[in-house]
Amino acid sequence: MSKKVLLIEDDLSLQELIVSFLDSYGFEAIGYADPKKALEALLERREPFDIVVLDLMLPGMDGFDVAKKIKSQLDIPIIISSARTDIGNKIYGYDLGADDYLDKPYEPRELVLRLEAILRRYGRKNELVVSDFAINEANHSILMEGYPIDLTRIEFDIFLLLIKNRGKNLSRDQIIGSLGLGDETKHRTIDMHISNIRQKIGDDAKEPRYIKSVWGIGYKFTG
Repeated sequence: MSKKVLLIEDDLSLQELIVSFLDSYGFEAIGYADPKKALEALLERREPFDIVVLDLMLPGMDGFDVAKKIKSQLDIPIIISSARTDIGNKIYGYDLGADDYLDKPYEPRELVLRLEAILRRYGRKNELVVSDFAINEANHSILMEGYPIDLTRIEFDIFLLLIKNRGKNLSRDQIIGSLGLGDETKHRTIDMHISNIRQKIGDDAKEPRYIKSVWGIGYKFTG
């Protein structure tokens, strides 16, 4: 599964070069020149990026403010890529939670090496292994006995909630409240997502191995 890179870079020729280079090394890179549109994709639409490469000198919003906003809401690695090479900017970037600071200009191959190193670290840090599943919260991926399971974002969140509460009964209202789905979410919507999850992990609702229905309450993970 290719890693998805969010590139926030307003130099369109450089953006195109980096996207093309990263794609040639097996990454899925998507570039934005407008930082506000990039934040919308990442924080509002919740597109599942694995890492951010962030320029500092951007139109309408300073890169440090972008980094601060991202880190306040997501545990996702950030590489700052900037021509601001003085030590003060670097210290401030690291203080905001940046994982690396790459001085411009640089060789694209160096960016690839840094991306790979940081993603390895984050992969180990964010991996949760329970029963037959290895879950990576940072990139929203699940392996079942080593094979990837293709869950939607809401399915992933529900499954992760059940796993983190292994052996506990969770009502539909608890699931809705814990995930911030809103009061308008119907119980049958949760049932539909659970049914989809079961189908994707090969769990039989009548004789469940992983997700058990608790009559009159909701569900629990028993794997």
